[in-house]
Amino acid sequence: MRALGIASTGMLAQQLNVDVISNNIANLSTTGFKRSRAEFQDLIYDSIRRVGSPSSDTGTLLPSGLQVGLGVNPVATYRINEQGAPTLTSNPYDLAIRGRGYFQVQRPDGTTAYTRDGSFQLNADGQLVTADGMPVLPSINVPQNATSVTINSSGQVTVTSDGQTQTQILGQLQLATFANPAGLEALGSNLLVETDASGAPVVGNPQAAGFGNVLQNALESSNVNIVSEITTLITAQRAYEMNSRVIKTADEMLSTTSQLKG
Repeated sequence: MRALGIASTGMLAQQLNVDVISNNIANLSTTGFKRSRAEFQDLIYDSIRRVGSPSSDTGTLLPSGLQVGLGVNPVATYRINEQGAPTLTSNPYDLAIRGRGYFQVQRPDGTTAYTRDGSFQLNADGQLVTADGMPVLPSINVPQNATSVTINSSGQVTVTSDGQTQTQILGQLQLATFANPAGLEALGSNLLVETDASGAPVVGNPQAAGFGNVLQNALESSNVNIVSEITTLITAQRAYEMNSRVIKTADEMLSTTSQLKG
């Protein structure tokens, strides 16, 4: 009986769907987090009477045929890169991106990762780093005698130091964009890395054509919509229950068949 196998694929698919939804909800407060959506495709079909095959010797063809689908298959978890709302903070090293782009950070192995999480800090050398201590690229070093640090919307970093009235330019933050941001591979810790699917990064200054701008004293919130996620969760739960009901019905039908007497 095909229904048993078909319904089992449906239950497994909805289980994965709930896994994705639960990860979205768990990251409701994660800075710069982008929600994901599980995507599915129907499985192959059992063609009992193939569409368009001859139905007689006179050349008549089957207009629709007879096909039975064999279930569903998860194919992707698509990352939705819509803007999260900015949340104002009192930390001058908190940065939010409004629009396209990712901050660049240097991983311990020397490779570059990308993030929307702009909750930066200074290390013991005054270098701008992530919460895990990874340096932000291009490198920005703030002197110890700095009294105020300003990062404008185009990413230029200036500082005012003790005993000085004029500001000093420390450096220029840059953003990276990708042709297909959904193709970036998530590593955890709010980090993404380049893949063949994402394409090579295009690096430029904030506010340049094709790049977003930087907002100081702010962080980008997660773009998870809790109402939408709960609604989707209920739908997935009902779909799981209906597939389990199909298995129960198929089992009852098999039990009835086995009780038939000749």
